[in-house]
Amino acid sequence: MFRPPSRIVPTPRRADVSLLALGALLASSITVALAPSAHAADTLLSRGKTATASSQEGDGYSAAAAVDGDLTGTRWASQWSDQQWLQVDLGQESDISRVVLTWETAYGKDYEIQASDNGTDWHTLKTVTGGDGGTDDLAVSGTGRYIRMKGLTRSSGYGYSLWEFQVYGSPADTGPPAFGAVKVEGTQGNWRLTVGGQPYTVKGVTWGPAVSDGPKYLPDVKAMGANTIRTWGTDASSKTLLDAAAANGIRVINGFWLQPGGGPGAGGCVDYVTDTTYKNNSLAEFAKWVEAYKSHPATLMWNVGNESVLGLQNCYSGSQLEAERNAYTSFVNDVAKKIHSIDPDHPVTSTDAWTGAWPYYKRNAPDLDLYAVNSYSNVCKVRQDWIDGGYTKPYIITETGPAGEWEVPNDVNGIPDEPTDAQKADGYTNAWNCVTGHQSVALGATLFHYGTEHDFGGVWFNLVPDGLKRLSYYAVKKAYTGSTAGDNTPPVISNMTVSPASSAPAGGEFTVHADVHDPDGDPITYKVFLSGNYANGDKSLVPAQWRSTGNGTFVVTAPKKLGVWKVYLQAEDGHGNAGIETKSVKVVAPPVSGTNVALNRPATASSSQQSYGDCPCTPGLAVDGNTNTRWASDWSDPQWFQVDLGASKALHKMQLVWDPAYAKSYEVQVSDDGTTWRSVYSTTAGDGDVDTIDVSATARYVRLQLTARGTSWGYSLHELGIYS
Repeated sequence: MFRPPSRIVPTPRRADVSLLALGALLASSITVALAPSAHAADTLLSRGKTATASSQEGDGYSAAAAVDGDLTGTRWASQWSDQQWLQVDLGQESDISRVVLTWETAYGKDYEIQASDNGTDWHTLKTVTGGDGGTDDLAVSGTGRYIRMKGLTRSSGYGYSLWEFQVYGSPADTGPPAFGAVKVEGTQGNWRLTVGGQPYTVKGVTWGPAVSDGPKYLPDVKAMGANTIRTWGTDASSKTLLDAAAANGIRVINGFWLQPGGGPGAGGCVDYVTDTTYKNNSLAEFAKWVEAYKSHPATLMWNVGNESVLGLQNCYSGSQLEAERNAYTSFVNDVAKKIHSIDPDHPVTSTDAWTGAWPYYKRNAPDLDLYAVNSYSNVCKVRQDWIDGGYTKPYIITETGPAGEWEVPNDVNGIPDEPTDAQKADGYTNAWNCVTGHQSVALGATLFHYGTEHDFGGVWFNLVPDGLKRLSYYAVKKAYTGSTAGDNTPPVISNMTVSPASSAPAGGEFTVHADVHDPDGDPITYKVFLSGNYANGDKSLVPAQWRSTGNGTFVVTAPKKLGVWKVYLQAEDGHGNAGIETKSVKVVAPPVSGTNVALNRPATASSSQQSYGDCPCTPGLAVDGNTNTRWASDWSDPQWFQVDLGASKALHKMQLVWDPAYAKSYEVQVSDDGTTWRSVYSTTAGDGDVDTIDVSATARYVRLQLTARGTSWGYSLHELGIYS
């Protein structure tokens, strides 16, 4: 399993570069001409790109209006003070030749045009003093991904207002990163990683998109300040990703997958003591790709296996488990030796899920250059574990972030209580601080996870689900670059509640409330999703039917399927950012009017399971008023279930609450004497969950004649309610 906590941190906000710092930058003073002069052909780079600003005068004056190509109809306007700015993200580093500012009446008298590679560290391309509005057509020379107008002095009591901010130039040719051997250097407790002789701290993310999407997403990874990505497998398709990484100055920890891996779905069980065929085939396969990519400029190191010392516990136990773990780590050492024989210029490591694996590596894998571990809520304990273990190699953290599903307490509905957006962001900050706190031993980390899936796991861990940047994204960027000044950041959702949290009627409505604010004052668009991960195993997020009633309150239609669902509130700001919060809601059978005359009455059945799972599952458990208990039949057709109401009753409704083992075809029969039966309802299209049936009969006995199962199991009822 690619497994991928804490308290709330302040929301990242934009902050201006100090005037002291600006004053230290190179600047040139000019007098601005009113009319543009002729220019050689250059490309307009800024139209339609992401624009942000220090402020806006109102909802109709956003930064985006200054890069939309409309010179007379839309504009950006700031608040009424001097120190304001507008910036545009060109999407990649570019050579800038010209900047054209088309001012509204509220123009900048004194301002600077600045460029930045990362949105944090700025250098000045041009200083304007004594501007007189109109159109400022500025010849500039420099490079950067981010270009901004930094207002110093206004021309009037209003703010700054631009009809259009146009940046011209061409994409820069950044070229591949400098090539050089990667080494783990130093002595006990005083190590460093070097690339081409230069110190290198791993500031990375684990890679989730397809390898073919490297050119699409790696510029953004670079913009976060990351210099490394980690993969779990290496094969012929890896070249595409490696090439894109090199083009963006990013290096790759190339992974090799070994069974069983950690967690569910990670592959089959291998006997590392005896299965020489698997080991020989793996060794040959890995050697092939080391040979292929050892000279690639993006290769940083090789990582053999992922969480297999842990994963072997899913295959073996006792003394055999111990033997397998020793054999596995010995095989990892064989792989390390083979890699070193082919590629002496890149280190080799091996990842596991907890530092409890390190004694096996210490004993059996001396040829590893460094250790690696995936650790989430316990990442700050790794340092002490390393000290206590007396280890003589440095390490990297290959996955970390907020507390995982397996680490958090359960909520009111008995499922893992997912951290809030702010808590997740704090988890990344905390993790990175603990990594960097173990100086000269922890050589960096790849934080989990730069993924785009917008599903159960994606919302828990992905920095960019569906391409939307989360608070966690900006927490990682701040960790790696030191600042998110100038960034437009996501809406913040807090105090989310669901009512009723544990008794939402199937197909009925429940209420979600949350406090939502956007740090930049952007208008917010809402979406609501549902996930049946805990109800039916479906991890996808499905758009819910909902309506807003104002003040952060939303009325949501509950699913018809019973069980614990997750409801997600997503708040988008129109700038590619989103806040996403989630809570659980338990969907139950809808209430039925009248008296349940079957409650605790004698029940009988054609059969019942005595010893399977939560059984014995006797007939009386289906009329005890508890939907957590059930009756279950043998696994065959037909079956029947019968209740004696004790006396003749006038009946108007029945409710059948099915376990997943439901009836596809059945008939409801009633009797006055328990011998002669008459039918009052039948179906051949049952679909489980809850059947609420209108009946009109007077009888003492009620029987379900069950003729066709909906699954390969038997028939199973959590509750049968008969209402008078």
